[in-house]
Amino acid sequence: MESTQIEKKLEAMGLTLPTLPGSKGIYKSCLTVGNLVYVSGHVSVQTDGSFISGKLGQDLDETEGQIAARQCGLAMLASLKKHLGDLDRITRVVKLLGMVNSTPNYTQHPVVINGCSTLFVDLWGDENGKGVRSAVGMGSLPGNVAVEIEGIFEIS
Repeated sequence: MESTQIEKKLEAMGLTLPTLPGSKGIYKSCLTVGNLVYVSGHVSVQTDGSFISGKLGQDLDETEGQIAARQCGLAMLASLKKHLGDLDRITRVVKLLGMVNSTPNYTQHPVVINGCSTLFVDLWGDENGKGVRSAVGMGSLPGNVAVEIEGIFEIS
């Protein structure tokens, strides 16, 4: 099967879609309604599916947090590929909600979530890769993962 344009861009960037760990919850990873795909929260995972864990402001620095956020974006793309069959069907990033596992005094949540946003801008450009966004801190996340991000994407 030939790689899509988005997959070719990922390859050129030296990035690989991760193996996703099994779900422990009762939900769909992706749901299409009209021309929008709602993507459940995806946690920070390495390419092999192992978790990137720890708290920002305690265990991880800003750069490590951005890498964890980028991995969330790649995990979402892995689910979208499975759901859509072709990542080139994605035409726009509509909205992201980024949740950062952090200490109470940590304040750089938006900077961490930039790791995911930068990935999507690199893939779809400034106009279509940059959607609306929220970035918040959480006292804990499942499995002590560093970051969890959910999103809404427009498709053709």
